[in-house]
Amino acid sequence: MSAPVPLAGKEKRRPLGVADLVFFVVAASAPLTVAAGGVPQVYAATAVLGLPVLYLVLAAVLAVFSAGYAAMSRHIVDAGAFSAYVAEGLGARVGTGAATVALIAYNSMQVSLYGLFGVAASGLLATQLGWTVPWWGCALTAMALVAVLGYLRVDLNARVLAVLLVVETVAVIVFDVAELGGGGIESAQVLSPAAVATGAAGAALCFMMGSFVGFESAAIYGEECRDPRRTVARATYVSVAFIGVGYAVTAWAFAAGTGVDGLVGAATAHGPELFFVLADLSVGTWFVDLTRIFYVTSLFAALLSFHNVVARYFLAMGRKGTLPRALGRTHPRHGSPHIGSLTQSGLALLVVGGFALTGMDPITTLFTWLTNVGSLGVILLLTLTSLAITAFFTRRPREHWWSQRVAPALGTLLLGLILVLSISQFDVLLGM
Repeated sequence: MSAPVPLAGKEKRRPLGVADLVFFVVAASAPLTVAAGGVPQVYAATAVLGLPVLYLVLAAVLAVFSAGYAAMSRHIVDAGAFSAYVAEGLGARVGTGAATVALIAYNSMQVSLYGLFGVAASGLLATQLGWTVPWWGCALTAMALVAVLGYLRVDLNARVLAVLLVVETVAVIVFDVAELGGGGIESAQVLSPAAVATGAAGAALCFMMGSFVGFESAAIYGEECRDPRRTVARATYVSVAFIGVGYAVTAWAFAAGTGVDGLVGAATAHGPELFFVLADLSVGTWFVDLTRIFYVTSLFAALLSFHNVVARYFLAMGRKGTLPRALGRTHPRHGSPHIGSLTQSGLALLVVGGFALTGMDPITTLFTWLTNVGSLGVILLLTLTSLAITAFFTRRPREHWWSQRVAPALGTLLLGLILVLSISQFDVLLGM
């Protein structure tokens, strides 16, 4: 396989390290967004009390997948990541199909967040400043900022994401400590395997996979790393552990704050507000006021991270000629996939504008519909990629039995099972 075309201007930019890649991956998972919006919604929609267990299960499955994924990253460095791996393992046509699925999934996730961001930012401006700004006005403002940052240097983006990620992570940790300090022992039953069987576990797994979206980012930025053979693997493992364990603790914290018996009822009644209701009681109003600001910046960090992922998929597909080759060009000064970045911004503008003009609800339609589509697409991508890695190493001399033989095969089986369970209970996420 020929070496990929290097990003223009790479010698002018600081190469990315492990910390940078972890920031990209974790920022895409948006810790505060998941804590305030995702976890309560999963409890309410699926009635599964054992979410902490499922987060650890997903982390374990993705850790198994990561062994083969990291081994593959030492052989192939490409901005297309998943699709490039699928093409090498299962053929060019399947790889093109995987890239198309990736574009749809990541675009869906990125654009969906404008609905959530618009509502959160509009509410913040109303409560803190008394301004009445429509959700779409806030969404379009964020869209313009994301477009500018996506067009500029990637290391600038890493610094922006680093600041936002540290702030929101501290906020989530304070919430977790406050809630678990008051009822952690009494709520420990949510950590038992039996708690998983209390609701629609398949639907919960699908929704929760959205917490790990951005998982591919480490390999996507391989061409921009100082040492992709080591950096990508290390960043992937650190990110999976951080996300899985962190969200398991947060899911447990909700149970501690409400009590196990009242957990699903409280999540259904308050929705995303449950985080702030509990924080107000356990920490204080000052913390809630600050956290609402961090909630908005968390969403912005996720918007920016997803934007960068989509732009690099456009770059990879433009290089290969499956999309117009102009998308495969990089900026001569910044080294960014600027045409792909502008294309993603244009698509987001069309979709958000359409929802705004038709008066559709930004949460129940724009956010919910597109997020679920994106999560299901990512599970399909992971399954195909694991299968492709298995096929790739089957045709080559064995170098390591675990990462090149057992882990890819086991990962394919486990991810395939999650995919089947997610599809079988997908109606639960749609409220049917």
